Amino acid sequence: MLTCLLFKLLTLQGHHHLITAMVFGNQIDPLLLCSASEDYIIMWNVDECREKTLKGLTPRGTVLGSPLQTVLCLRFSPDDRALTVCAGNKISMMDVEKQSVLVELKGHLGSVTAVEFCPWQAHTLISVSEDRSFKVWDFCVGSLIYSSSILTAYPLLNLLINEENQQLVTGSADGQLWIFSLMEGHHYHCVAHVDLRKKKETFTTRRMMAEQYSLPEGHQYHCRYEVDKRGEAEATFPVLNLAHCDLCLPDSQGGGFAPECTTCIWIGSSTALFILNLASFELEAALHLKEFQSLSVQVAGSCAVMNEPISAKAVCILSSMFGSKIAVLEISLSALLSAQQCPRAGRMLSVLASSCVLPTSPLYFGIIKEKFPKLANTKRHAVKSVVEDRPLVFHTKVRSSGYTSAPRMAMFSPKTNIKHNNKRSSKYKNNYKCKEYSLESFLPRNLIRQVAVAQAPVAVTCLQFSGDGQQLACGLGNHLSLVFDASLSGAPAAFSGHDGAVNTVCWSHDKRWLLSTARDQTLRVWSVPRTEFVMLLAPDAFPKPVTSAQFYYMDTFILLSSGPEFCLLKYHIDLCRDDIRRYKPKSRYKPIFRLPTTSAADITSLSAVNDFYSHIILTAARDRTVEVFDLNAGCSAAVLAEVHSRPVHRICQNKGSSFIAQQSLAYNLFLTTAVGDGVRLWDLRNLRCVRCFEGHPNRSYPCGVAFSPCGKLMACGAEDRHAYVYEMGSSSFLYRLAGHTDTVTEVAFNPAASQLITATLDGKLQLFVAE
Repeated sequence: MLTCLLFKLLTLQGHHHLITAMVFGNQIDPLLLCSASEDYIIMWNVDECREKTLKGLTPRGTVLGSPLQTVLCLRFSPDDRALTVCAGNKISMMDVEKQSVLVELKGHLGSVTAVEFCPWQAHTLISVSEDRSFKVWDFCVGSLIYSSSILTAYPLLNLLINEENQQLVTGSADGQLWIFSLMEGHHYHCVAHVDLRKKKETFTTRRMMAEQYSLPEGHQYHCRYEVDKRGEAEATFPVLNLAHCDLCLPDSQGGGFAPECTTCIWIGSSTALFILNLASFELEAALHLKEFQSLSVQVAGSCAVMNEPISAKAVCILSSMFGSKIAVLEISLSALLSAQQCPRAGRMLSVLASSCVLPTSPLYFGIIKEKFPKLANTKRHAVKSVVEDRPLVFHTKVRSSGYTSAPRMAMFSPKTNIKHNNKRSSKYKNNYKCKEYSLESFLPRNLIRQVAVAQAPVAVTCLQFSGDGQQLACGLGNHLSLVFDASLSGAPAAFSGHDGAVNTVCWSHDKRWLLSTARDQTLRVWSVPRTEFVMLLAPDAFPKPVTSAQFYYMDTFILLSSGPEFCLLKYHIDLCRDDIRRYKPKSRYKPIFRLPTTSAADITSLSAVNDFYSHIILTAARDRTVEVFDLNAGCSAAVLAEVHSRPVHRICQNKGSSFIAQQSLAYNLFLTTAVGDGVRLWDLRNLRCVRCFEGHPNRSYPCGVAFSPCGKLMACGAEDRHAYVYEMGSSSFLYRLAGHTDTVTEVAFNPAASQLITATLDGKLQLFVAE
């Protein structure tokens, strides 16, 4: 009935030319409709027109004016009292009741294609134009608040404001999307940039990889998937429409649906419809028009999408680019998701060990006692047996020492009536105290100390706090490793021995040992109290250089990567040294397990938890994949394809802290970062990217990333001399840390205090504390 009514309204009364723009009002009572053509701008009261049509009368609208140029966009204000008319490069605000122009907004150099009112900011209007920029206006006074730079080489076609995340989404004619933050103080900071063509290819590749790993073990075959583009022209997806999508994604904890819907949007293009997740900036579904042979419209010139919340469906109206045909699609969101979501792994993966170590597992060597050859101990026992046969004295009688007689006095009387009252001495009352603090009290913002690690500028390549938060280890580009006090006070302890820049530093769980790797292709284990190395892996120990290394399984193993494989080392550290050959430590190691990556690509980063027993190892390779290994089973468990647009240079797991409690499921989160592609948050349970952080500039230098002890914050370095702190629930940064003199290369949270330490490319450490 409504379709027939609109047909009579637009053909029998008012317009004599082609209608170029239409829009419905935001209020239901009354429901208003406005249409524009080259001759008139007419407003209709839908309820009155319905009544006149039922009575057989001709409905009439109210003429608001006659445009001088083609109207490309119409938009009602939230209260339907004002109407925005975009004609040419001007924006006119019209009073609906008085039928007069309130203000004209001028500033665009091209035709204005879309406008939107900001729901939470009164008197604010945002517009996009063919001049490839967007502008923010105060339409009450007619002033320009903000004007962006030129974003792309193609016109901006559409605009959407996400009220939940306070973000602006705009799309261009070449299939590019930009997301900007509208939060106060962010100054319209760019949050993310999305290329629909690349996202579509990544979405297809991940589906193919997931389907291959969902096959039975005997039917799997490992190969690198590539999208077959032969015979097809490179397609672009112009953004014709942006609309909110009421989509509930499956909960990662189980098979049900999450109680709160994930923020998603519909993207209408000329040949496809997409659902984009605004948290991870990944495609959730792609619907190509060519897949429907019976659809009358294969290439759309315009489209509109409307959600039906009651029936969990969406209706899409398409108009043909080459003709006068119109097609209507009814889409079931649940059916679309079930058909296009990547299949999960055969079993749920978890960082926390949920089963005992199998006898066939390589971790079983950590339970049984390893039988190392004990040549030194054998010689010592032989000498001892010879000494026992010799007389201790040269007398025939030896005076008794009195051990066989009864004691003449009580040497001490133990005190058993001491009342502790669950209190420790003042020396340790502030140490190792497990407490749970609020997020507001843990925001390290204030810079209190800045220290130079060397007299000459030298890059800080890696940072790591000890488990108790008392010491900080850092690797430098001048072959040194330094250990500072957590407050950066006093002279640091220096560990010298490498012949190249230090790549990795890692503390042992008991804080006695420090592991380091360098570009001289060696691995060294240092004694922290003695500041000397106690074990050395020479460059010829492995066929390829060691790229990453760490202690693993509560210091039972050393986990390292060399080329396309990782290796488990069983080691024994012997502090006894020969006085003549002090340069040669007696510690020894033995490789017990090796496993290559599925694609045979070199490993760029690896990560595993050492603070508690875990069977999971994560590796990143040069083919932009992240592979999950289960060492209890001794095999690969899953592969994530196309994780970033460039190889991952850092994997950071949420390892928690002994000073604050976290939910057990939070340990399944991990971060990946790549140069020029931001930081991504992943959930191991469903192997999905759950959020993307791209608001910090990182185009050329591999900057570090770190979890906070509470697991609610993430910090990363950037090339604009700032450190960015994000909250896990938002893609926009929470705040920025200033005061740096160069690119921030590394960040580290103190697991025992509200402290954050950053390192810069010119060799300076900055200590930030909470207020």
